[in-house]
Amino acid sequence: MAFRSSVFRGLYGAIGTPLRSAGGLKEGKDRYETDRKLHLGDNEWHSTTLIYRRKENSEHTDHRQYSVFMTNTGTGHLTEYGYRWEIESGYKSIKRFMTATTSKNFGLRFFYFAFACLLYSIWRAVDLLVQVQLTGEYEHSPIVTADNTLTLVKKETGIG
Repeated sequence: MAFRSSVFRGLYGAIGTPLRSAGGLKEGKDRYETDRKLHLGDNEWHSTTLIYRRKENSEHTDHRQYSVFMTNTGTGHLTEYGYRWEIESGYKSIKRFMTATTSKNFGLRFFYFAFACLLYSIWRAVDLLVQVQLTGEYEHSPIVTADNTLTLVKKETGIG
């Protein structure tokens, strides 16, 4: 945990004015890369690259308008990382469909998870169909919310 917080403090400091004044991010430029050495302790260092990327449609004008990535494998993986983020967000959303349980029975817990995945998939499919029908295209922001779906399932089935 101390490692994470010290890295965050370093990144936070690097995003502000020093980065702009050092010729980093400028108006009209959405991305900046810089090589950094990460101190691992005991005179041990690791070469990394920090990538500052301006968030699309950010409502902030300070350091919060940027996403910061640290890599040691090159900068071509940001797109794939974005896909991974969607997967993680999906798992977080699936939790909304999970039934609360205190059971230690693996089979029951797995069934609840699988059923939540099914409900989540149904919700996303219905949202996709509604968006395409209403707008002719699909955006990742849902029109049909998870709450709408859960309310409908509860009303129609009594489950929930």
